[in-house]
Amino acid sequence: MKPFLLVLSSPSGGGKTTIARKLLQGRDDLAYSVSATTRPRREGERDGVDYFFLTRDEFERRVAAGEFVEWATYAGHLYGTLRGEVERILAGGKHAVLDIEIDGARQVRRSFPDAVLVYVLPPSASALMQRLRGRNTEPPEVLQARLARALDELTVVREYDYVIVNDDLFTAVAEITAILDAEARRPSRQDTLWAFIEELRGEVAAAVGKLGGAVPSR
Repeated sequence: MKPFLLVLSSPSGGGKTTIARKLLQGRDDLAYSVSATTRPRREGERDGVDYFFLTRDEFERRVAAGEFVEWATYAGHLYGTLRGEVERILAGGKHAVLDIEIDGARQVRRSFPDAVLVYVLPPSASALMQRLRGRNTEPPEVLQARLARALDELTVVREYDYVIVNDDLFTAVAEITAILDAEARRPSRQDTLWAFIEELRGEVAAAVGKLGGAVPSR
């Protein structure tokens, strides 16, 4: 099986990070691609686990060096996915899970056309507000900026391959699990499929021959 990128996007507070964590807990064929950012580290966050925390100068130097698969500015800070992280995960035979915004998802699509893009919608505006306020980490002006960004993002959801509504976490995780399982079965992602088909054709041809029939040419 050829591993691929799973991109999860949602408005801030939509639940994509929580869904990603639940997926990783329940499957051994996934690995999380830790993003890099210039935003300050929050209490309890660990460098290299929650994010790679970089200075703006270091981030911009790496952008210029082509070290990012994607990067974008969000709420005044830079966020991005390091190419080395993605390559490490794929080389290990696992799907890479990316928790990124729309601008970054578009860049991933250009670099990895077979990436699977899933947009996670909140069930309502009130639920989104409740989740954002529950963080207690941002001033009102930042909250307002995040909601304004969400308003813009909702107009481009059609660019994604799949859309789910995160009303119930268990259901949302189950839906994305089903997407992963279905996508892994695409013929282009099954390394051993064609060898199996050739073997099967040979067996069927032999059976046809035993019955006295003519084996059709391709």
